[in-house]
Amino acid sequence: MGRAVWWGLLVGLVTAFAGQGLAQSALAGAAMVLPEMPLHDPFILAYAPTKTYYLYTSNVAALTQVKRTGTMVYASKDLKHWSAPKVVFAVPEGFWAKSGGWAPEVHEYKGKFYLLTTLHNEKKELPQPRPLGHATYMRGTMIAVSGSPEGPFVPVKSDGPVPPAEFMTLDGTLYVDPAGKPWMVYAHEWLQVTDGTIEAVPLKDDLSGASGQPVSLFKASDAPWIDAQAVPTTKGSVYVTDGPELYRTKDGHLLMLWSSYEHLNDEDGQSHYVQTVARSVSGELNGPWVQLAPLVRQDSGHGMLFRTFDGQLMMVLHRPFKRARGKLYQMRDVGDHLEVERERVDLDGDVGPA
Repeated sequence: MGRAVWWGLLVGLVTAFAGQGLAQSALAGAAMVLPEMPLHDPFILAYAPTKTYYLYTSNVAALTQVKRTGTMVYASKDLKHWSAPKVVFAVPEGFWAKSGGWAPEVHEYKGKFYLLTTLHNEKKELPQPRPLGHATYMRGTMIAVSGSPEGPFVPVKSDGPVPPAEFMTLDGTLYVDPAGKPWMVYAHEWLQVTDGTIEAVPLKDDLSGASGQPVSLFKASDAPWIDAQAVPTTKGSVYVTDGPELYRTKDGHLLMLWSSYEHLNDEDGQSHYVQTVARSVSGELNGPWVQLAPLVRQDSGHGMLFRTFDGQLMMVLHRPFKRARGKLYQMRDVGDHLEVERERVDLDGDVGPA
């Protein structure tokens, strides 16, 4: 399913909730809890100087009253009670794209804060073949900078995304290798390549753009749990790569969280979103990468890791894919892989199975 579909569903859902008072509560500054908060592709930055958790997601105009594509942020001191969201980035007028605002994440780097978010412009079609009949158009991750995690964020590059403009990409994340070299790791859309890939492009030291050519790390079909017999169609693909994030374990292993679809032989015959993880055999970004068992199923994904102020490793993800809400998991770093200890239902309000 395309992100445009979930965005339409999200807007519709928020509009419905607004009639029940959600938008009014947000505007009034009332504290919010995760079951109330529209969250697709959530990212949490734990900011130690003020002991504040910042939760970034796509701007929802019904909650912020800012009718522009961009990023909004919720703030919390305890991961349970969250402030009403405010916009920290809005796409400037005349920018190379004005739609999307997907998968925002904020990283502290060399004393500043950098926002990465994916935009697209359907009017700028790409010349590549359309293997499944889908339109391919300019889509990719941009970078913006601020002196504060609360923004405002200003683009560092205005003429196009950081990955090659002729690639249809999304979900860029920042990774700094052991030598201090910054990289953007991103997903190359199945819409353009059929079998989605995870790729990496080296960045300039000031993150103002790419400093070299991208390298391919792995493809979606490398995951053994993806049904190799499933055939992509014009309606969708099981060969999706979404939401990469890099994590160095306590024993020095390099892991990558990412998401895709698992085709199940169940009664509905549908593919379901899955939060999974891969490990670099070499411990370096260029791999090779081996695919591990999924961490969370239940139509869950786009997980991101962070540590609480008392040192607990946590993962935030969204579930379900449609009408998404944020879910929090307490994690264990085992050294060469990650394990889920438990879902924090005391924080995310989910009474379903972990």
